[in-house]
Amino acid sequence: MKKKLALLLVTAMTVSGLVACGKSEAPTQEAAAPAQEEAQAEDEAAVAEDETPEQEEAAPAADGELITVGFAQVGHESDWRAANTKNYQDTFSAENGYELSFVDCDNDHAVQIETVRGFIEQELDYICIAPIQSAGWDTVLQEAQDAGIPVLIVDRAVDADPSLYTTALGCDMIAEGEAAGNWLAEYLGDKEANILVIEGSVGASATLGRTEGFDNILSQHDNWTKLDSQSGDFTQAGGQEVMESFIKTYGQGGFNVVVCQNDNEAYGAMDAMDAAGITYGVDGDVQIISFDATHDGLQYTLDGKITCNVECNPLQAGFAEEVIKKLEAGEAVDAWTLVKDEAFVAPGIESQYAVTMSQEVLDGRAY
Repeated sequence: MKKKLALLLVTAMTVSGLVACGKSEAPTQEAAAPAQEEAQAEDEAAVAEDETPEQEEAAPAADGELITVGFAQVGHESDWRAANTKNYQDTFSAENGYELSFVDCDNDHAVQIETVRGFIEQELDYICIAPIQSAGWDTVLQEAQDAGIPVLIVDRAVDADPSLYTTALGCDMIAEGEAAGNWLAEYLGDKEANILVIEGSVGASATLGRTEGFDNILSQHDNWTKLDSQSGDFTQAGGQEVMESFIKTYGQGGFNVVVCQNDNEAYGAMDAMDAAGITYGVDGDVQIISFDATHDGLQYTLDGKITCNVECNPLQAGFAEEVIKKLEAGEAVDAWTLVKDEAFVAPGIESQYAVTMSQEVLDGRAY
């Protein structure tokens, strides 16, 4: 595999390209006389002994080749995605010894496939893929394997032969859905639930997993009814549009639980219910369950507007870097790395499935 040699490289990647700058070396000075040369050598050795460790710590990437990493990101559809992108850009920086080729695929599966092919043609050292859709990956993964490039499937899952990629890492989406369902059962007790679901993007493993997990619990409760389920595409605008449609169909009082498969959809659902005069939250007629537990989402949870928010941790780049470090050292890596989650509930609610939200918990969040 081809690696690009640089002493100091600063990258600024967009969909269209890469800009790189190199550091030139200082000119060599020759001594005027043997005695001066000997004295200068002694002085330089003393200076090097004092300064080298500090210089190496300040610029670790300057010692050799940068490890080239391509990241085919889903898009920029949510606050969660923005935090996830920043985490990868901060982790795979030139200062940390990497050259990151980052592409925002804007929720276009075809663009993402071609992005990965571009990484293969560039002969990058590693490829990270956060798949927009779970299906349709076998061919390009085979191409990467034939090129000898390790592939890390991150955040979401793919429906492909596991032998075609090196490892996968991320959260357990089915467990997230089950956590939401278990909390609702605990919270409602014997009360009926008329449930509306605003799903994520069609075909995304997060959508499929959270739906499956929640439905696993729903099927255990005869007094729960899923009235409707539509995709909001993980966006605030999508969540609002779907919620407005639900309100027209089922009317005020026709439902008492809204499950939004990410925070941005929940914001849109709240906008629609505000406009319709429908109350929600711990003191309202409708309980909102959300996913992601971003800072703003947990602020709404702290305010009692979102009753339960199930985390999906976006800070996953460190897990990917650990995999790459092991591969660089010739070590074996696990087929799957789990990024653990928590669930959070509004103040005043005690739950065995979730953490009660507080200002201290919010202040301690890194995203």
